[in-house]
Amino acid sequence: MSDLTHVGPGGEARMVDVSGKPASARMARAAGSITMSRDAFEAIRQNHVSKGDVLAVARVAGILAAKKTAELIPLCHPVPLTDVEISFSADSELPGYRVEATARTVAGTGVEMEAISAVSVTLLTVYDMAKSLDRRMRIGDIVLLEKQGGRSGHWQRG
Repeated sequence: MSDLTHVGPGGEARMVDVSGKPASARMARAAGSITMSRDAFEAIRQNHVSKGDVLAVARVAGILAAKKTAELIPLCHPVPLTDVEISFSADSELPGYRVEATARTVAGTGVEMEAISAVSVTLLTVYDMAKSLDRRMRIGDIVLLEKQGGRSGHWQRG
């Protein structure tokens, strides 16, 4: 009925069978940002938020999200991650923080969803930790920056 990879012959949603694909080194990078008031930005930067170290907690949450991606995205394969990195860049122009996540594996399928999930949950955690300072924070600009490995090879956002 369909040539779509996630649609079965009867039109039903299905997980793609990757059992025949060779394992290869794969990497994906994603990014996003959160904008906030100048006061919230400075409180996080100076580690003066009542809930604790916002960026440390958010980093751990992002790593955990990458590890749990297959539990959150229904047709996503569980992937044995070999590395997840989360980095923050304070941006006084926003004001706010830019987040980048890199996920790596050696598997038969990629880790784009893991990198995007890591960024998303990292940003959600920053919001949760600092919402008492600024409920108007805005999460956005979540994008895949790059992926490597697999049949489609290397792709990078232009």
